[in-house]
Amino acid sequence: MPRGRPPVHNREQVLSAAVRLADADGLDAVTMRRVASEIGAGAMSLYTYVPDREHLIDEMVDRVAGELPLPALTGDWRADATALVVAQREMMLRHPWLPGAVTRRPVAGVNLLGFLEHGLGALEPSGLSGGTRMALLAMFTGFVASYVAAEHAGDVTGEEQAARIGAAVASGGFPRLAAALAEGGGTAPDFARIAGWVVSGLVREAAANS
Repeated sequence: MPRGRPPVHNREQVLSAAVRLADADGLDAVTMRRVASEIGAGAMSLYTYVPDREHLIDEMVDRVAGELPLPALTGDWRADATALVVAQREMMLRHPWLPGAVTRRPVAGVNLLGFLEHGLGALEPSGLSGGTRMALLAMFTGFVASYVAAEHAGDVTGEEQAARIGAAVASGGFPRLAAALAEGGGTAPDFARIAGWVVSGLVREAAANS
Protein backbone atom coordinates (compact mmCIF):
# COMPACT_ATOMS: atom_id res chain seq x y z
CA MET A 1 0.00 0.00 0.00
CA PRO A 2 1.38 3.46 -0.85
CA ARG A 3 2.45 5.57 2.08
CA GLY A 4 1.70 9.19 2.82
CA ARG A 5 -1.03 11.49 1.64
CA PRO A 6 -1.83 11.83 -2.05
CA PRO A 7 -0.84 15.20 -3.57
CA VAL A 8 -3.46 17.89 -2.95
CA HIS A 9 -2.62 19.71 -6.19
CA ASN A 10 -1.47 18.63 -9.63
CA ARG A 11 1.13 19.68 -12.17
CA GLU A 12 -1.41 21.56 -14.31
CA GLN A 13 -2.40 23.75 -11.35
CA VAL A 14 1.25 24.49 -10.62
CA LEU A 15 2.00 25.44 -14.23
CA SER A 16 -1.17 27.53 -14.56
CA ALA A 17 -0.26 29.48 -11.43
CA ALA A 18 3.31 29.99 -12.61
CA VAL A 19 2.19 31.27 -16.02
CA ARG A 20 -0.33 33.64 -14.41
CA LEU A 21 2.39 35.04 -12.18
CA ALA A 22 4.79 35.51 -15.08
CA ASP A 23 2.11 37.16 -17.23
CA ALA A 24 1.25 39.60 -14.46
CA ASP A 25 4.62 40.35 -12.85
CA GLY A 26 7.35 38.98 -15.12
CA LEU A 27 9.51 35.89 -14.98
CA ASP A 28 11.51 37.11 -11.97
CA ALA A 29 8.31 36.90 -9.92
CA VAL A 30 8.12 33.15 -10.51
CA THR A 31 9.73 31.59 -7.48
CA MET A 32 8.86 28.29 -5.89
CA ARG A 33 7.54 30.17 -2.85
CA ARG A 34 5.34 32.54 -4.88
CA VAL A 35 3.89 29.76 -7.00
CA ALA A 36 3.18 27.67 -3.91
CA SER A 37 1.44 30.63 -2.32
CA GLU A 38 -0.71 31.08 -5.44
CA ILE A 39 -2.13 27.58 -5.13
CA GLY A 40 -2.27 27.58 -1.33
CA ALA A 41 0.50 25.05 -0.81
CA GLY A 42 3.78 24.91 1.05
CA ALA A 43 6.86 25.85 -0.94
CA MET A 44 8.47 22.45 -0.39
CA SER A 45 5.41 20.68 -1.79
CA LEU A 46 6.16 22.09 -5.25
CA TYR A 47 9.19 19.83 -5.49
CA THR A 48 6.69 16.98 -5.81
CA TYR A 49 5.91 18.31 -9.29
CA VAL A 50 9.12 19.95 -10.50
CA PRO A 51 12.69 19.47 -9.21
CA ASP A 52 13.65 23.17 -9.33
CA ARG A 53 12.79 26.59 -10.77
CA GLU A 54 14.67 26.02 -14.04
CA HIS A 55 12.61 22.92 -14.77
CA LEU A 56 9.48 24.85 -13.84
CA ILE A 57 10.32 27.53 -16.43
CA ASP A 58 11.06 24.84 -19.03
CA GLU A 59 7.60 23.41 -18.45
CA MET A 60 5.98 26.86 -18.52
CA VAL A 61 7.51 27.52 -21.94
CA ASP A 62 6.31 24.17 -23.21
CA ARG A 63 2.85 24.71 -21.73
CA VAL A 64 2.26 28.03 -23.49
CA ALA A 65 3.71 26.57 -26.69
CA GLY A 66 0.62 24.36 -26.63
CA GLU A 67 -1.44 27.49 -27.38
CA LEU A 68 0.25 27.85 -30.75
CA PRO A 69 -2.15 26.92 -33.56
CA LEU A 70 -0.66 24.46 -36.03
CA PRO A 71 -2.90 24.65 -39.12
CA ALA A 72 -2.82 22.11 -41.90
CA LEU A 73 0.13 22.61 -44.22
CA THR A 74 -0.63 23.82 -47.74
CA GLY A 75 2.65 22.91 -49.44
CA ASP A 76 3.54 26.58 -49.89
CA TRP A 77 6.64 26.91 -47.70
CA ARG A 78 6.56 30.71 -47.66
CA ALA A 79 2.90 30.94 -46.63
CA ASP A 80 3.10 28.13 -44.09
CA ALA A 81 6.31 29.34 -42.42
CA THR A 82 5.09 32.94 -42.37
CA ALA A 83 1.81 31.88 -40.74
CA LEU A 84 3.80 30.06 -38.07
CA VAL A 85 5.96 33.13 -37.40
CA VAL A 86 2.86 35.34 -37.14
CA ALA A 87 1.29 32.88 -34.69
CA GLN A 88 4.47 32.90 -32.61
CA ARG A 89 4.27 36.67 -32.30
CA GLU A 90 0.66 36.53 -31.15
CA MET A 91 1.58 33.95 -28.51
CA MET A 92 4.53 36.02 -27.27
CA LEU A 93 2.38 39.16 -27.10
CA ARG A 94 0.01 37.27 -24.78
CA HIS A 95 2.93 36.23 -22.56
CA PRO A 96 5.36 39.17 -22.21
CA TRP A 97 7.92 37.04 -20.34
CA LEU A 98 8.18 34.48 -23.14
CA PRO A 99 10.59 36.27 -25.52
CA GLY A 100 13.22 36.41 -22.77
CA ALA A 101 12.77 32.75 -21.90
CA VAL A 102 12.16 30.89 -25.14
CA THR A 103 15.48 31.52 -26.85
CA ARG A 104 17.51 30.02 -24.03
CA ARG A 105 15.42 26.96 -23.15
CA PRO A 106 15.92 23.46 -24.53
CA VAL A 107 13.41 22.17 -27.08
CA ALA A 108 12.34 19.13 -25.14
CA GLY A 109 8.65 19.31 -24.18
CA VAL A 110 5.96 17.65 -26.25
CA ASN A 111 4.46 20.98 -27.40
CA LEU A 112 7.81 22.43 -28.45
CA LEU A 113 8.62 19.23 -30.29
CA GLY A 114 5.23 19.46 -32.00
CA PHE A 115 6.07 23.01 -33.09
CA LEU A 116 9.43 21.84 -34.41
CA GLU A 117 7.81 18.96 -36.29
CA HIS A 118 5.27 21.32 -37.85
CA GLY A 119 7.92 23.88 -38.76
CA LEU A 120 10.06 21.24 -40.42
CA GLY A 121 7.03 20.20 -42.43
CA ALA A 122 6.25 23.79 -43.37
CA LEU A 123 9.74 24.23 -44.82
CA GLU A 124 10.00 20.76 -46.36
CA PRO A 125 8.87 21.90 -49.85
CA SER A 126 11.85 24.29 -49.91
CA GLY A 127 14.08 21.26 -50.51
CA LEU A 128 16.49 22.27 -47.74
CA SER A 129 18.09 19.66 -45.51
CA GLY A 130 16.60 18.89 -42.10
CA GLY A 131 19.52 20.50 -40.32
CA THR A 132 19.18 23.71 -42.32
CA ARG A 133 15.44 23.82 -41.70
CA MET A 134 16.01 23.42 -37.95
CA ALA A 135 18.54 26.25 -38.01
CA LEU A 136 16.08 28.47 -39.88
CA LEU A 137 13.30 27.74 -37.38
CA ALA A 138 15.61 28.78 -34.56
CA MET A 139 16.41 32.00 -36.45
CA PHE A 140 12.71 32.70 -37.03
CA THR A 141 12.01 32.23 -33.32
CA GLY A 142 14.90 34.53 -32.40
CA PHE A 143 13.59 37.18 -34.80
CA VAL A 144 10.08 37.00 -33.32
CA ALA A 145 11.38 37.09 -29.73
CA SER A 146 13.51 40.14 -30.48
CA TYR A 147 10.68 41.90 -32.31
CA VAL A 148 8.14 41.25 -29.53
CA ALA A 149 10.59 42.14 -26.77
CA ALA A 150 10.99 45.54 -28.43
CA GLU A 151 7.21 45.89 -28.65
CA HIS A 152 6.82 45.08 -24.94
CA ALA A 153 9.71 47.29 -23.86
CA GLY A 154 8.74 50.38 -25.84
CA ASP A 155 7.99 53.15 -23.37
CA VAL A 156 7.81 55.84 -26.05
CA THR A 157 4.50 56.22 -27.86
CA GLY A 158 4.33 56.30 -31.64
CA GLU A 159 3.34 59.96 -31.49
CA GLU A 160 6.33 60.82 -29.31
CA GLN A 161 8.70 58.95 -31.59
CA ALA A 162 7.24 60.63 -34.67
CA ALA A 163 7.66 64.04 -33.03
CA ARG A 164 11.30 63.34 -32.18
CA ILE A 165 12.12 62.09 -35.67
CA GLY A 166 10.23 64.99 -37.23
CA ALA A 167 12.24 67.50 -35.20
CA ALA A 168 15.49 65.83 -36.23
CA VAL A 169 14.53 65.77 -39.90
CA ALA A 170 13.50 69.43 -39.77
CA SER A 171 17.07 70.31 -38.81
CA GLY A 172 18.17 69.39 -42.34
CA GLY A 173 20.91 67.08 -41.08
CA PHE A 174 19.29 63.83 -42.23
CA PRO A 175 18.42 64.18 -45.92
CA ARG A 176 18.11 60.44 -46.64
CA LEU A 177 15.80 59.98 -43.67
CA ALA A 178 13.73 62.95 -44.82
CA ALA A 179 13.45 61.41 -48.30
CA ALA A 180 12.48 58.01 -46.89
CA LEU A 181 9.76 59.61 -44.76
CA ALA A 182 8.51 61.57 -47.75
CA GLU A 183 8.17 58.25 -49.61
CA GLY A 184 6.03 56.79 -46.85
CA GLY A 185 8.81 55.48 -44.64
CA GLY A 186 7.07 56.79 -41.54
CA THR A 187 4.48 54.02 -41.77
CA ALA A 188 5.92 50.65 -40.83
CA PRO A 189 4.70 47.60 -42.79
CA ASP A 190 2.49 45.22 -40.83
CA PHE A 191 4.18 42.33 -39.09
CA ALA A 192 2.93 39.65 -41.47
CA ARG A 193 4.59 41.43 -44.37
CA ILE A 194 7.87 41.79 -42.48
CA ALA A 195 7.67 38.13 -41.45
CA GLY A 196 7.26 37.15 -45.09
CA TRP A 197 10.39 39.08 -46.00
CA VAL A 198 12.37 37.38 -43.25
CA VAL A 199 11.16 33.90 -44.16
CA SER A 200 11.67 34.34 -47.91
CA GLY A 201 15.05 36.01 -47.56
CA LEU A 202 16.53 33.48 -45.16
CA VAL A 203 15.21 30.44 -46.99
CA ARG A 204 16.42 31.66 -50.37
CA GLU A 205 19.81 32.63 -48.97
CA ALA A 206 20.12 29.22 -47.36
CA ALA A 207 19.17 27.51 -50.63
CA ALA A 208 21.70 29.55 -52.57
CA ASN A 209 24.49 28.66 -50.20
CA SER A 210 23.71 25.06 -49.30
